[in-house]
Amino acid sequence: MPNAIITGSSKGIGKACAELFVQKGYNVVICYNKSEADAHELESELKKSGCGVICVKLDVCSTDSIEGAFKKAYDTFGSIDVLVNNAGISQIKLLGDITDDELYDVINTNLIGTIKCSREAAKYMLKEHSGSIVNVSSMWGVSGASCESVYSASKGGVIAFTKALAKELGPSGIRVNCVAPGVIDTDMNKCLDDEIRKELADSTALCRIGEAKDVAEAVFFLTSSSASFITGQTLTIDGGFI
Repeated sequence: MPNAIITGSSKGIGKACAELFVQKGYNVVICYNKSEADAHELESELKKSGCGVICVKLDVCSTDSIEGAFKKAYDTFGSIDVLVNNAGISQIKLLGDITDDELYDVINTNLIGTIKCSREAAKYMLKEHSGSIVNVSSMWGVSGASCESVYSASKGGVIAFTKALAKELGPSGIRVNCVAPGVIDTDMNKCLDDEIRKELADSTALCRIGEAKDVAEAVFFLTSSSASFITGQTLTIDGGFI
């Protein structure tokens, strides 16, 4: 049975990914940082499927935390076949209003965290000469967004990192791809009022806001055998917004 680690998987896109991977017969490592209650609730729910599911606290900004979480996953399931780098935070502010601490939080979580987790996963995948990494970027990493310059930079960095790492790990049979979600109905977008949500839906070709499962399906596809000749790519899941 294959094994997947999904960062930031206590809610939102990460939770949808965990649910889908279990449905597809994977053992899953649910990683959380602050949402412990949500993570354990999801763990209890998914264990009913009969697949192996464990819950691990993981701070993607901490090398020690990453190493400990991946070791526990490996010791429990015996391999790391899939990594989904989903953990991330948003930032909606004018550049001049962003403090140094806020800037570092966004870059460290969204970009450096993705790099560190990929580095750790590669250690285990290289032993097997196989594996798949999917990084969660954003459509703003593709096009950029006003008042989200630092967030856009962090997510654009994830796309560039994906392309480079795919070339580095490809000869070892490890694929690295990226998804760039549009406006998705998750807690990250709960700050948007009804008027703004309607405007965003109207600006989307499919005239709706996306759901977490829309992204999860794309993530799973990129890890599956159906995508065995796809690496270094970014799949934009935005309903035709950009």
